[in-house]
Amino acid sequence: MPIREIDSRKLTWLAALCAGLVLLYALSPVLTPFFLAGILAYVCQPMVLWLGRRRVPRSLAVCLVMLLEALVLALFALTVLPLFVQEIAQLARELPAFLDRANATIAPWLKEHAGMNIRLDSASLRDSIATSLQASDGLGMKLLASLRIGGLGLIGVFATAVLVPVVQFYLMRDWEPMLGRIDSLVPRGWHARVIAFVREANQALAQYLHGQVLVILVMSIFYTLGLWLTGLEFFLPIGIITGVLVFVPYVGAATGFVLATLAAAMQFPDWAGVAWVWVVFVLGQAIEGNFITPKLVGERIGLHPVAVIFALLAFGQIFGFVGLLLALPASAVLLVALRHVRAKYVNSTFYSGS
Repeated sequence: MPIREIDSRKLTWLAALCAGLVLLYALSPVLTPFFLAGILAYVCQPMVLWLGRRRVPRSLAVCLVMLLEALVLALFALTVLPLFVQEIAQLARELPAFLDRANATIAPWLKEHAGMNIRLDSASLRDSIATSLQASDGLGMKLLASLRIGGLGLIGVFATAVLVPVVQFYLMRDWEPMLGRIDSLVPRGWHARVIAFVREANQALAQYLHGQVLVILVMSIFYTLGLWLTGLEFFLPIGIITGVLVFVPYVGAATGFVLATLAAAMQFPDWAGVAWVWVVFVLGQAIEGNFITPKLVGERIGLHPVAVIFALLAFGQIFGFVGLLLALPASAVLLVALRHVRAKYVNSTFYSGS
């Protein structure tokens, strides 16, 4: 085959790839419900297959799995969110008392050992909080007024909430036929290599996503129970937030650690209670890093924590909310592609010099 024809074909595929990326960027707001539905369908698909092997009709199996998913989301919305709002209000009420205690204990220590004369004005803080609470009386009217400006945004949120389960249902019901149609479109000369790559990427992605869901559940239970045993009043929202954010290495634990430390410092009269909260987070990090994550997720993907954080920031900056949904799955697939590129490069004559 002439060199010009080969170069022309490569340029055509490169142009098609660039056009696809530009189109994906332009349509990212519209594609949000489809990407979210696709991720949910991919994660829940093993449960549908498990029910199918027990002779449950496909549509019924999909409905049962989506009902379980809706129950979990409803349980979270009806228990955690109201409690979180209530405890935030309680935290605001207890903050002035904490500042008074800090002025009596921490401020003298800083002045004696560091020469820093710091005085926290709790009276001004009380006035600011009282003013904010009084101003919240008109919050409902402000929200109603804002709906006139952001009505289209509200309609978009509602449409997304309705569209996601509909798209997820059809994706989960027609999963195998859709994969078969995509397989039939792959050029036969590339079919073996494409199928091998897809299988490896699917194995890595499935191991990461399904394992990470289990890690989130286990660590949410661990942090919630551990903080409850310490007597922390805000144990439920902090434990769940820490567990849910555990998919971002160090960020979830650091966020939960800061929240729990602040809550403990305001609640407990001495530092012993704060120390027990720290023990929970130290044990949580040790258990997750040495046992839970290696056992449930493994090191198949090999995404470095810095790479995970960079992927979240980069994809979020470029594609917004859709980018946050795609960051880690796309990074896992990209890493598999880079392995193939590296293997091809190492076996090339350019690398060997021959």
